[in-house]
Amino acid sequence: MTKFVAFIGQKGGVGKSTLARALAASALGAGYAVKTVDLDPQQATITVWAQARDRYRVSPSIRVEAFVSVKDAFAAASGEELVIIDTPGSLSNEIAEVAGRATLLVQPTSPTVDDLYPGVLGFKALENVGVPRDKFAFALCRTLADDEAADARSYLKGLGFAVLAGDVPEHLDYRKAMNQGRALTEASQPSLSARAETMIADLLGRIGMEQAARQGKLRRSGTG
Repeated sequence: MTKFVAFIGQKGGVGKSTLARALAASALGAGYAVKTVDLDPQQATITVWAQARDRYRVSPSIRVEAFVSVKDAFAAASGEELVIIDTPGSLSNEIAEVAGRATLLVQPTSPTVDDLYPGVLGFKALENVGVPRDKFAFALCRTLADDEAADARSYLKGLGFAVLAGDVPEHLDYRKAMNQGRALTEASQPSLSARAETMIADLLGRIGMEQAARQGKLRRSGTG
């Protein structure tokens, strides 16, 4: 049965496309059949990144399809084990439709109140239209210090929301990696790749893709 993971949020620049790339690279690397959907074809962030990945000959190649219609995106699923949906920075009726059909909704956020508060409101709005809270997970991105990440995690968990393991700090090496078509989990510095893998492995475990989650753990331990 196909798993659908959607990266959503009311704001741009918080990490939706960034985490979608990392999830696609990890799941493909573990041997799963994966498709990535770009629901923002005008900006085309993940589409352009996938083209850069091919240009720099990074393996495995990431398959991306762009759609304007949510219905068309779901209808185009054709036996993939995982479909990753990268959405625009808004919470529209179409995003509510994505939420209703997705296996897991991941909302990246920085630890600032400017991002946390809209993020909480966004998940609560989806809950108000019938999307169950057990589909929700926050992902902490663009962190600058461990205590900052810990405070944000405590705040979100105190409100009853799941938060993916680990956090993704601001770092130039991540930016260089993505400019060359690589994912967070493929950064030049192993410690940075490991931080991203912690989060992605938790995400994969939550949707029942244990093989990919286990492979990430092996890489972090240096035994795989």
